[in-house]
Amino acid sequence: MMSNKKVLVTGGAGFIGAHTAVELIQAGYETVIVDNFSKSDRTLLDGMEKILGKKPTFLEGDCTDKEFLQNIFSTQGPFSCVLHFAAFKSVNESVEKPLAYYRNNVGSLIALLEVMKENNVADIIFSSSCTVYGQPDSVQVDENTPFKKAESPYGATKQMCERILEDAYKTGYRVISLRYFNPIGAHPSALIGELPIGVPGNLVPFITQTAAGKREKLTVFGNDYNTPDGSCIRDFIHVVDVATAHVKAMEYLDGQPKENLYDVFNLGTGVGASVLELVELFKKVTGVNLPYTIGPRRPGDVEKVYANADKLNKAFNWKTRYTMAEGLLHAWQWEKKLMSK
Repeated sequence: MMSNKKVLVTGGAGFIGAHTAVELIQAGYETVIVDNFSKSDRTLLDGMEKILGKKPTFLEGDCTDKEFLQNIFSTQGPFSCVLHFAAFKSVNESVEKPLAYYRNNVGSLIALLEVMKENNVADIIFSSSCTVYGQPDSVQVDENTPFKKAESPYGATKQMCERILEDAYKTGYRVISLRYFNPIGAHPSALIGELPIGVPGNLVPFITQTAAGKREKLTVFGNDYNTPDGSCIRDFIHVVDVATAHVKAMEYLDGQPKENLYDVFNLGTGVGASVLELVELFKKVTGVNLPYTIGPRRPGDVEKVYANADKLNKAFNWKTRYTMAEGLLHAWQWEKKLMSK
């Protein structure tokens, strides 16, 4: 690893950003975190400090604000790479608030790319999503699977951001887009984890909050899909595996020739599991009863999708380390830690 590696992590006080920042700092990267706390608070920063034994470098601000970004680049740079996590990510919220999603997700990327160009920073690793595929023709998707119409404004913003990056890279950027599937779990230390503000948009925190008694019951949205048990099928990947893949992505980018580059990688386990399977596995690994009911289908949900992750595994010489059961157990340990506060 080059000794002058200083990186900027946007959205670094959020679920995936915080776990990735920990892995980067532990791998020896000088890391500057920015977040505006619109979807998080200081809890994960405090947890990171406990894991790392030192305060991470953090600045509060909004990535749609070019002046704020320019100040970061001027005072904290030079950066060798930017990891861009700062986005709203709830499928169902995006259906209710589409304009907020377009303004934040697309606007922050454009502002960031402009400021990167002004400061001669070429390398960016972008948080994309499997929602770019829409409802694909094949259930297991690889990177060449054509995009279908996005099922939600959130998915549409990720499609649009990838298109922007694909157009922009020809003007001097080096880009890797990582298409996440469904990150779950928490750091094995239980010092950081998923911390939704308000009603969770993701399944696992809804499960753990129900198990903890914070919510009356879990609603499984739809049991009449064309799947073995009628519930949606997803690819659930441990958040620490997602985080370590970002470190590998930066190493991979370092090893490429210095000219313009654009590449995309699926980041998943390659295994599909249904929502009801996940619920039953949670009950099994924790021994906690979980009341749930079947509700109507939810707008924006894709029926079934999971990753073909061979391209990333081979290019990065990387594979997932944690099982779905471990992800659920770590998420539950994190929830219990939150309850004890």
